[in-house]
Amino acid sequence: MEGTDISFVHLGMEIEHLKNHITVFGFDIAYYGIIIGLGMLAGIWVAQRDARRRGQDPELYLDFALYGIIFSIIGARLYYVMFEWDYYKDNLLQIFNLRAGGLAIYGGVIGAVLTLTVFTRIRKQSFFSMADSGVLGLVTGQIIGRWGNFFNTEAFGGYTDSLLAMRIKLSLVNPNMLNEDVLSHKIVENGVEYIQVHPTFLYESLWNLGLLCFMLWYRKRKKFDGEMLAIYLFGYGLGRFWIEGLRTDQLILFGTGIPVSQALSLVLSLAAAAVLLYHYRKRKTISCTEKTEQ
Repeated sequence: MEGTDISFVHLGMEIEHLKNHITVFGFDIAYYGIIIGLGMLAGIWVAQRDARRRGQDPELYLDFALYGIIFSIIGARLYYVMFEWDYYKDNLLQIFNLRAGGLAIYGGVIGAVLTLTVFTRIRKQSFFSMADSGVLGLVTGQIIGRWGNFFNTEAFGGYTDSLLAMRIKLSLVNPNMLNEDVLSHKIVENGVEYIQVHPTFLYESLWNLGLLCFMLWYRKRKKFDGEMLAIYLFGYGLGRFWIEGLRTDQLILFGTGIPVSQALSLVLSLAAAAVLLYHYRKRKTISCTEKTEQ
């Protein structure tokens, strides 16, 4: 028997045959790429809507996106290659093979931030003001984009038997994403081998959805330019720090054994918390001073 490709065993949900691409005029188009593209379009739309609400020119964000998307992809690839250099140093041409996967979100975020820095200087705009609308689009794209990992059967965690446990046919999984913990809990049903893991792509998508809902609620209460950026970095960093610790495909910081994205998440979250705390205390001090003078 062929068996079910993927299932959420405790939710009674299963997909008998999971396809990861469609074929158009003889060309295979990966669902991963389609989903990433949809995430980008949705992100641009959300950022433009927020910009219009704030009285800014929405076209400014479209102009930025034309550059930001390109350099975000470059940044995401460079970040991944840098921390997998032991492989790529002997396979240099594979650096350009994006169809084989290997894009890191933090590299994309870094690429977007650097691009926005240059863009705002050239266009004489406020970096922090544009970033406040931009991160709404960014987290929207991340919510959608993470589902590309589902169709690629990747970005999962170790073994679990929790409510959201996801069972995947072993033959669909890249061996590089497996570890001893996952393989030691291998399940065999009707002669078909499965792994049962944390669906960390789902955790991150749901976490980001919650973060976006909070940001959409809070944005009208914003106290200073850059606040939404800081909230994003704190919220996303906090969630990613937890989720990254569950994953089996971590990029490791050179010679340390520490997952680089987990370390970066902690640093960004703490830095953002410090910025928020500084501004909130500053406003509180000013408010108290004004009351005293009255």
